[in-house]
Amino acid sequence: MLQKDTLIKNYESQWHLISAIKNNNEAVLKTIYNENYHHIERYVLSNSGNSDQAKDVYQEAFITLWENINLDKFSPTSDNALNYYLYNIAKNKWLDYLKSSKFKKTDVLTDFKINTITHEENVDLDPLKNKKIDKIVASFDLLKDPCKKILSVFYYENKSIKDIAETFNITEASAKNKKYRCLERLRAMALTSI
Repeated sequence: MLQKDTLIKNYESQWHLISAIKNNNEAVLKTIYNENYHHIERYVLSNSGNSDQAKDVYQEAFITLWENINLDKFSPTSDNALNYYLYNIAKNKWLDYLKSSKFKKTDVLTDFKINTITHEENVDLDPLKNKKIDKIVASFDLLKDPCKKILSVFYYENKSIKDIAETFNITEASAKNKKYRCLERLRAMALTSI
C-alpha cells in the first residue's frame, strides 16, 4: 500500500491527485479514501448518526467526488482543496439526510431490529407502533430477491457482510452496498405505506 509520504512525494500538487483520480489510480484512491474517512465518521457520529450511516454517507460522498472530478466540476484552489471538498460533500449529504422526512420517520426502523419482528410475536407497544411494525413486515414480505435474501441472511440469520459476500460471490464492499440499498428500499416501501 502507498504510504502518505510516498503519495505526497509522487503527487505534489492537487492537480496531480486529480489526474491520478481520473486515471483510477487505485493507490491514490485508497489513500485519499482512508485518510479522510475518520473525519467524516466523527462528524456523522457527533450529529445524530451511527457508524453504518457514516460509512454509507462517506461512500456516497466519495463516489460524488470521483464523478465530479471526472466531469471536471472541481478545480482545486489550495493544498488541501480535495480533502475539504470531500468533507463538504459528505457533510452536505448528511445534513440533507437529517432534514429529510426519511430521517424523521425511520425511528421505528432503527428502534426495532428487523430480526425481532415477526408476525407471530406479541409486541407490547402502542397501537400506532404496532401498525408501523405490521407495515414494515408487510413491506419485507413484498421485497424481491436478492434484497429479501440479503436482509434475511443479515438480520434473521445474523450473518456478517463477509458471509453475504461469500454467499452471493461478490466483494465485501459490494455486499455492504447491496445490503444498504436493500434496506433503503425496504424503508421506502414501509414509509410509503405508513
